Amino acid sequence: MPIEKKLELLADTFDCNVEDISADKLLDEFENWDSMTKLSLIVLMDDEFNKQLTNEDIKSFKTIGDIIAIMQ
Repeated sequence: MPIEKKLELLADTFDCNVEDISADKLLDEFENWDSMTKLSLIVLMDDEFNKQLTNEDIKSFKTIGDIIAIMQ
């Protein structure tokens, strides 16, 4: 999947514009990096990439790039 599509999926998950998403952006910079967004990310990863994220996975993410790195 092209990086542009991954960024679009993440923008939808974070409920923001794709222009607001970049690999080096810190997750803490998103106002809505909360339990609902984390749950949405878990669903996205399961549905689109057949990956089951754990709580430890979520805690380890610091940037958008960390999430993109496991989107394979």
